[in-house]
Amino acid sequence: MSDQFLKAMEKPLIPSLPPIDRVRQVVEALADYVEGAGLKAGCRLPAERELMAALGVGRSTIREVISQFQALGVVESRKGSGNYLLKPISRRTIHMPLSLDTGNLRDALLQTLQVRRGLECEAGMVAAQMRTTEDLGIIETRLEEMERVHHAKGASGPEDLAFHLAVYDATHNPLFRQLLEQMRETFERFWSHPFERFDFARRSFPFHRTLFNAIAAQDAEAARCETLKILQIVEEDIKEMSA
Repeated sequence: MSDQFLKAMEKPLIPSLPPIDRVRQVVEALADYVEGAGLKAGCRLPAERELMAALGVGRSTIREVISQFQALGVVESRKGSGNYLLKPISRRTIHMPLSLDTGNLRDALLQTLQVRRGLECEAGMVAAQMRTTEDLGIIETRLEEMERVHHAKGASGPEDLAFHLAVYDATHNPLFRQLLEQMRETFERFWSHPFERFDFARRSFPFHRTLFNAIAAQDAEAARCETLKILQIVEEDIKEMSA
């Protein structure tokens, strides 16, 4: 066990937790530990077994918390080495993933679409303005894989997400990706094939290529328009398939 962690435990910086809301409590406790121990970017976090013993929680809870920190862009996992801090955090700077009442699937999808419309249109415009040659190559690679899978299977959910993540990364604003990751964490359960329809939003497929073309041409307004076309089809399918 690291000297830093032992020292922090003597204070103690990570208290025992009651058996409620474990993930949220572990997030806050670990953030308090990072702040109290004065950990900086590049510092290695305590190993999973150390955190499990200190907090009295299972491995799955620790891994879910680490996954949330990864989505927020504050922790990096290195295979065979452990988890490393990418930037200092505290309870004041961490945010839990979004939550939504998914009892009514149609309403939940339409509500998330309202948020996506503003977020993704802006991301497309910024990506068109800020993208580098390297960014463009990554987006094109993701697009070609999406097209390959779509033609082979008729659907390409994970590949579609990878394409949009590449567009977000091309903005060079990490908040876009963090927000999308938080939305994905909450909504992936029902965004893959809503209403058990594998043809959901299939008509939007060609507009991913035209969105790429707009970003390649550094045409921000065209990128916004192509993104709106994609999301308009998504909205139409939500309303039609839930009728």
